[in-house]
Amino acid sequence: MTSVPTRSPEVVRNDYETQLNQHWEAKTNDDINLLLGKADGLYHHHYAVGDFNRHVLAAPPDQRQRLILNEMHRMESEQVALIHDGLGDLSPSARVLDAGSGRGGTSFMVHDRFGCRVDGVNFCEHHLAFSQELAARRDCADSVRFHYANMVATPFPNASFQYVVTNETTMYVDLFEAFAEFSRLLEPGGRYVLVTWCQNDAVTAPGTSPEVDAINTHYVCHIHPRSTYFRALAANGLVPSTVRDLTAEAMPYWELRSHSDLSTGVETPFLDGYRLNRLNYLVIVAEKAKTTERATS
Repeated sequence: MTSVPTRSPEVVRNDYETQLNQHWEAKTNDDINLLLGKADGLYHHHYAVGDFNRHVLAAPPDQRQRLILNEMHRMESEQVALIHDGLGDLSPSARVLDAGSGRGGTSFMVHDRFGCRVDGVNFCEHHLAFSQELAARRDCADSVRFHYANMVATPFPNASFQYVVTNETTMYVDLFEAFAEFSRLLEPGGRYVLVTWCQNDAVTAPGTSPEVDAINTHYVCHIHPRSTYFRALAANGLVPSTVRDLTAEAMPYWELRSHSDLSTGVETPFLDGYRLNRLNYLVIVAEKAKTTERATS
C-alpha cells in the first residue's frame, strides 16, 4: 500500500481538526461504506437524492438486505451526476480539485466521466492510502492523485485549478476560510461545484434544531446555516449561477437506509430534519469572477 506522510500540525491544525481527524482515523472498519463499495470498487462518503426501487422492501427476507445495499450504492454513485452536471463540459486538459476526497469515489467518477486530471485532498491517512492504492489498481494514478492536506489550507499554488468540487464535505470546515482557499486556487472564470446539507435558518435559528444537533454529534461536524453559504461565497468573489434545492429528493435515501441492518441511528434525524424543512440539501454552482483589464488612455 502506498505510504502517506506522518500527521503534521500544518495539516491538522487545532483542537477541532484533531478531534475530527481522530474520528475518521478510528473508522478503519467502516462497515457500511466498505461493504457498499466492494462490488465495483467505488467507495463513497456521501449520500444520495432520488427515489429507490420500492420493490426491494418487499423482497424475500433472505434477499432483502443485499438488495437494499445494492440500491443504496446505486443511489450514491448516481448522486455524483450532481457534480458532473455542475461541472458542465470539461476537456481532458482540465484540472479539478476534490476537497475532502474520502476514499476517492467522486474523484474517480469525475475522471472516468471527463478524462481530466483530479487532485483529491484529505487528512485521514488510511482514507488517503486506500484511495492511492485504488488509483494504482484502476491504472489512473498519474491522473487521479491524492494528497495529505487540509482542504482549507492546501499546498497548491494560486490559480492551479479550473474547477473545485466539494461533495458533502463543507460541514467540517469554516466556510469563509474554505471559500477563500477555493477562490485562491481557482483560475479567473473557474467554477466551484458544491453539494451539501445545511440548516434552513429561515425556519429555525442556529442552535435550535434537535435534528441538526444530533447529526453534528454523530459525525463530529458543524452543519452551517443556509444563509452562511451565500455570505461566504459573496465574501470570496464566488458568484452563484445555479442553486438547486433537492430537500424533497434527499428523503428517500434515508428512508431506504432506515431499513438496512447497517443503519447507524442517524437516519431519523436526517428524515425528520428534511420533513420539517429544518435541514436542506443544496447544489450550488458558482463562478470566480474573471479579471478585467483597466482601460488605458
